[in-house]
Amino acid sequence: MSEVGLEHMKDHMRYKIMNTYVNAISMEETIRRVEDIIAQGKPTQHVVINASKVNLIENDPELRRIVNSCPLINADGTSIVWAAKRVGIPLTERVTGCDLFQKLVAVAAEKGYKIYLFGAKEEVVSKVKAIFEKEYSGIQIVGYRNGYFTEVDEPEIVKNMADSCADMLFVAFSSPKKEYWINKYIDKLNIPFVMGVGGSFDIVAGVTGRAPEWMQAFGLEWFYRFIQEPRRMWKRYIIGNAKFVGLTYKYKFINKRNKQQEI
Repeated sequence: MSEVGLEHMKDHMRYKIMNTYVNAISMEETIRRVEDIIAQGKPTQHVVINASKVNLIENDPELRRIVNSCPLINADGTSIVWAAKRVGIPLTERVTGCDLFQKLVAVAAEKGYKIYLFGAKEEVVSKVKAIFEKEYSGIQIVGYRNGYFTEVDEPEIVKNMADSCADMLFVAFSSPKKEYWINKYIDKLNIPFVMGVGGSFDIVAGVTGRAPEWMQAFGLEWFYRFIQEPRRMWKRYIIGNAKFVGLTYKYKFINKRNKQQEI
């Protein structure tokens, strides 16, 4: 989906930040945008950004193209809110992918939107389905599938999704796999709103614990994940966060220099 074709969905609340963009809107405003997308019926890819994704984008032009072509980009990480303040973007709150996912499921149950769950292990995605069906009477989960497949399986998977008449598809892969997969098939899915939700299925199913609310409030969710799995996460959070800070000031300097040259 081209960036030009999505201009009607971009407004003054969308800002350039480093190598990507962010919509400086609240959770409630985001949900209204999603409902507008569903009403319009045009398959649309949604994405959230955090320090890790900004780092990935810096060295991956194709991922940058995919992310920047999305008409709705939310700030998932406190790191983005921090960087926005450094470059003068009026971003007052983050809209985490996990929170948005769960709120959209509640909205779907209330307003009759059909949803499709895709990703994670079979026991996880089936448990998520069962949890939502127990919590929300009458919710329409029109399809679900685990995230283990080969490229040969993809045409059948995509056809099943297209035939499901879903309004929302939630894809629980890691980055950048989910961004690439959604972008590859977005125009064949016949689903208005498609969102990558990372490890959210594991959180809903209770496989992975989420940081306590006080740690989330202080922007320490990354630290909670780090202390849970330090050997696996040290590179992403220690090295990655340092790289992100460097990129923030790099782009701040570039923007300042460009403005001076325009004068």
